Amino acid sequence: MADAISRVPRPSNEPVRGYGPGSEERRALRSELERLKAETIDIPLVIGGREIKTGKTGKALCPHNHRHVLASYHMAGEAEAEHAAEAAKDAWEEWSRTPWEARAAVFLRAAELLSGELRLTVNSAAMLDLSKTVHQAEIDAACELIDFFRFNVHYMTKIYEEQPDSGPGTWNRMEYRPLEGFVFAATPFNFVSIAGNLPVAPAIMGNTVIWKPASAAVFSGYHIMRLLLRAGLPDGVINFLPGPGSGIGPRLLKHRDLAGVHFTGSTETFRGMWRTIGANIERYRSYPRIVGETGGKDFFFVHPSYTDIERIAAGIVRGAFEYQGQKCSAASRGYIPKSLWPRLRKRLKEITEGIDVGDVEDFSNFMGAVIDEQAFKRHREYIGLARSDADHEVIAGGKTDDSVGWFVRPTVIETRDPKSRLMEEEIFGPIFTVWVYDDSEYERTLSLCNETSMYGLTGCIWAEDRQAIRRAFEICRHAAGNFYINDKPTAAVVGRQPFG
Repeated sequence: MADAISRVPRPSNEPVRGYGPGSEERRALRSELERLKAETIDIPLVIGGREIKTGKTGKALCPHNHRHVLASYHMAGEAEAEHAAEAAKDAWEEWSRTPWEARAAVFLRAAELLSGELRLTVNSAAMLDLSKTVHQAEIDAACELIDFFRFNVHYMTKIYEEQPDSGPGTWNRMEYRPLEGFVFAATPFNFVSIAGNLPVAPAIMGNTVIWKPASAAVFSGYHIMRLLLRAGLPDGVINFLPGPGSGIGPRLLKHRDLAGVHFTGSTETFRGMWRTIGANIERYRSYPRIVGETGGKDFFFVHPSYTDIERIAAGIVRGAFEYQGQKCSAASRGYIPKSLWPRLRKRLKEITEGIDVGDVEDFSNFMGAVIDEQAFKRHREYIGLARSDADHEVIAGGKTDDSVGWFVRPTVIETRDPKSRLMEEEIFGPIFTVWVYDDSEYERTLSLCNETSMYGLTGCIWAEDRQAIRRAFEICRHAAGNFYINDKPTAAVVGRQPFG
């Protein structure tokens, strides 16, 4: 390695492309969508840099057209999980000793590829695989993942720069060593950027990784894996293992060489993983590091001092219904003062009923389909609960249709029970439930918001009264990790708002 104190390029957020009508970028994106749709690919496992086909396969379907098969993907089981653990161990010997500059170069190259020639491919994969609109795909699969690649490298250097003081006659140095073993990265369906970031972040730090993508997102995940290999990722540093968690998870979570878990997904799944690790703590070479982000029941709270109904309504619609509400940060429960509710209810109904829902290849649609049949049935059950319960009223939306795709209309519900299931449970779909409170009960309602749900991910307060904002900070301090003022509770930006 050359004698130099290297500095990585200073990261900045990737500009968002507009894909406006008549633009060349829109024409090129349509062409790439057609290319991906025209073929049904065969997706292998990738273990130690080798493609492996087990013969046991699943199907990757378009959620908005579930008769269209994007790919057949091979599924891993216990044997392949063990194989991946060995491949990760073999790769660790070299990768853990690779200079940080050489590791950084791989992921900075991945950022350049994704920013340039592979942008349309990955965006198209996200649109077809996850039913993301062009805007949602662009800000996620392109911009946010590019940002993760670049900012992660930047933050790696910040960690390495953190060094101890040295007393007279001494020179103290801190070495940040990779974990001894592999990191198990289990990723969700809803964000390509998270699916890419969870295996990449530990790999940047010299760790080797086994990546299990969500079964509903194998197609888009495979395109990220191909991107990383093309960027020069050495064989075995990240091993790609699609398949059922029941066949992969237990084997890896009990493996002697498990060094860490990087997870985003359901609360119950994460609890189960934690229990398994705790029950097997004597087996491991060292104590596995566990990092996880699970669900959210994110609140949208309006104080009587904020009277701009148009902005409130727009914030609710965007916060609750963008990407079909399938964001752990999506607005899911609202607390609205009685003085504002009649006007806001009318406007919310008008906007919500006018939302275009359909095939994401029609760029005029605001929403696509929910991810799969299981999610569709769950959302339909929640809407059915609201229709059958006298304490709830569906005031907009509430229609579902799975004849072509798994479509759920954006739905606004008013409840007279502030502790109803619709106010407490994560739904992860385009359903927003409102509790109307007396204007004089603001602080009491803040306390109600704080204590109603077990989740504490995001939330927002809309107010013009500075003291009202301060009280919301105090009372709901632990109700949200990301707290927004006069803005929707979604769309944290890499490098600007830490998330979780």
